[in-house]
Amino acid sequence: MTFTRHPDGCALLYPRNVWETKRTELMALPYSARVFQRIVMGSAVDVDMDASGRLLVPAELRKACGLSKEIVLVGLGSHFELWDAEKLAESEAKAMTENLSDIAAQFNF
Repeated sequence: MTFTRHPDGCALLYPRNVWETKRTELMALPYSARVFQRIVMGSAVDVDMDASGRLLVPAELRKACGLSKEIVLVGLGSHFELWDAEKLAESEAKAMTENLSDIAAQFNF
């Protein structure tokens, strides 16, 4: 598995084969994306599960993403996001006041 950082402030967790594809796509971006590449590539860390099936989130990544004691794991199909619970609640509250209803209207539940 590979952990990395998202500019929104969460940690991302990818299966290694998915990360390999994402890494290739990321490195193909133009030079103008250098800061974005630095954030995502510079934070990428490969990890292995321990004997109990647990993953250790690297300390530098926990600090960079502001992950405190209470975190939320969000599954997004090909990867997971790890959020500080308070930061995710703030982000979702902000999205609810912006254009979220316009976006949601394009999707049938």
